[in-house]
Amino acid sequence: MATEAFEAIVEDFDFLEDWEERYAHVIELGRAMPQLDEALKVPATKVDGCASQVWLHIRPNDGVFHFDGDSDAMIVRGLIAVLRALYNGLPVAQVGAVDAHAELGRLGLNEHLSSQRSNGVRAMIARIRETAAG
Repeated sequence: MATEAFEAIVEDFDFLEDWEERYAHVIELGRAMPQLDEALKVPATKVDGCASQVWLHIRPNDGVFHFDGDSDAMIVRGLIAVLRALYNGLPVAQVGAVDAHAELGRLGLNEHLSSQRSNGVRAMIARIRETAAG
C-alpha cells in the first residue's frame, strides 16, 4: 500500500549497512524537504505529544492527500519527510488504511527511535489520520 516515494526510501535503507548510516539518511531527507512557511507554524498546525516542536500543514486537495511539515529537530524533520513519502499523493480515502507502524517497521525505525520520538511519530500519524477522516 506504500507509495513509490516510500518504496524508494525502503530500497535506500536496504543498501545502508548500519543504523548510523540510516539515521544520517533520515536527517538528509529532512534537510532536502522544503521549509514550511513561518506563517503556517501556528497552534492549529502544531502537533502535541512530540518532544520537539512539530507542525503539519495538511491539505487534501481534490481527494488527494498532501501535507508539508517542519520541526526544530533535524531527525524529526527527517521523520516528517518519511511520513510525507508514505502518505502524500494517496487518495484521501486510503490514508486510514495505511498501517504506518508496519511500514515504518520495514525501515527499522520502530526499534531505533527513543520512546519520546516514537510517541511523536504516533502523534503525527494520529493527526494525519484524523485530518484525512475529516
